[in-house]
Amino acid sequence: MTVEFDYNLHTFRSPKFQSVVNDAVKFFAETPVHPVLPAKRFIGSGVYGLYYVGDYELYTKIADLNRYVQTQPIYVGKAVPPGWRTARSKDAEMPELSRRLREHVKTIQQTANRRIDDFYFRFMILGGFESDLIGPVEAALIRKYKPLWNTVVDGFGNHDPGAGRYNQARSEWDILHPGRLWAERLTGVSPSLENVIVKIRRALT
Repeated sequence: MTVEFDYNLHTFRSPKFQSVVNDAVKFFAETPVHPVLPAKRFIGSGVYGLYYVGDYELYTKIADLNRYVQTQPIYVGKAVPPGWRTARSKDAEMPELSRRLREHVKTIQQTANRRIDDFYFRFMILGGFESDLIGPVEAALIRKYKPLWNTVVDGFGNHDPGAGRYNQARSEWDILHPGRLWAERLTGVSPSLENVIVKIRRALT
């Protein structure tokens, strides 16, 4: 059974919401960048970006854009508060953003062909009601900057699938930057390095 309906009566639009997201994106771009993470863990969730400045030939165009002022993230991600996906609030804030950034540092340090010194970090803390903006702001940043590790090379943000699930394929990112310990255990048919390189060169021409 079907019924006719007026599409416009079911469609919510809010210029105010878009304006808030735009303000958050602008704020993000103006936050300080860090060549290393803050020494102490800090409380909060939010959105972050990684900026590449090294000498890896495939990433030359990105590194050149970030040589003096870090403007082009190679990856954008989010760290959400506990219970975020099920709308359960927590009284105590947790160091989710700090923890996520440290996970990425560990990932890069495990690779055979990248150094953590080749990266800068930028992050924005969104707490309280503003934490509801984490998803929309991350999506807006990805649309704006089209970071390579979000839009072309898949897999940087992946986690260990756990015992019994190592029949999966290694990601494009792990093929390009081998060394992540759990990824070395994956036994599925992985993409070829040559194809990954072609994708990157096409994207950055």
